[in-house]
Amino acid sequence: MITSMRSGRFVALALLPSLLLYCFFVIVPVFWSAYYGFFEWSGVGATKGIGLQNYAEALQDPVFWRALKNNLIIVAASIFGQVPIALVLAILLNKNSLFHRFVRSAVFMPMVLSTVVVGLIWGYIYHPQFGLVNFVLEAVGLDNWTRGWLSDPDVNMYAVAVPIIWNFIGPYLIMFVAAIQNIPSEIDDACLIDGAIGRKKLLLVTLPMIWNMIKVVIVLCIAGSLKAFDQVFVMTGGGPAQSTELLATYMYNNTFNIYRYGYGSAVSTLIVIISMLMIGVSQVLMRGKES
Repeated sequence: MITSMRSGRFVALALLPSLLLYCFFVIVPVFWSAYYGFFEWSGVGATKGIGLQNYAEALQDPVFWRALKNNLIIVAASIFGQVPIALVLAILLNKNSLFHRFVRSAVFMPMVLSTVVVGLIWGYIYHPQFGLVNFVLEAVGLDNWTRGWLSDPDVNMYAVAVPIIWNFIGPYLIMFVAAIQNIPSEIDDACLIDGAIGRKKLLLVTLPMIWNMIKVVIVLCIAGSLKAFDQVFVMTGGGPAQSTELLATYMYNNTFNIYRYGYGSAVSTLIVIISMLMIGVSQVLMRGKES
């Protein structure tokens, strides 16, 4: 008992510096940003209290709602793109052979690249004159499919979603592999005895055993998609005509391009609130499915 108490105190003391840094650099700025959302402020000089006007203006701005719609496309692409692909790859690459480790490393490699570099690479891939996508389409005789992928409002959000999916499959793959490998070997033996193999084992044993990890991954997908910025900013800057505007680029443009720091703070606070609501709804829905 005494040993466990000492161990608990040691763990608490070891975590305290990291917790303090996290609170100082993450939690406090969130509340500080929410506070500045109640002011009209250009970033320098005095502030002017305006109550909820910044929040009301954002909710009445059609560009804000367009940015939210685009963000929801990214969220859906992440959940229904990254999660299934990562899960299937984790099931196929579960073994620890040299080949499986190599493929897992290759899938994870895009995560190592800077998101700005990824945006530049995919910007060239989508280039209407010398981009790889149009080149391949022309090579296979589908010339009528070629287009300006990042300038066409009908497809540019879906084109932007592809590199985001590609970039972040790796971390979720590693998380799923770790979850699958942590399933006790006794359960595998029981499945063999009961004849639960293949698809039956996957649906009745593997997925329920890693369900908590799936929920964690979906939380990360939602949070990451709602703060997506780098790649879209590099590839399109939110254009043309704000057709690829996201909440983060909308906040950035209002804060740093026209120097409305108070309004940008209000938008960033709304992003946090929307993220929390979506995460809460997703967890409620998945809890119901689990039960």
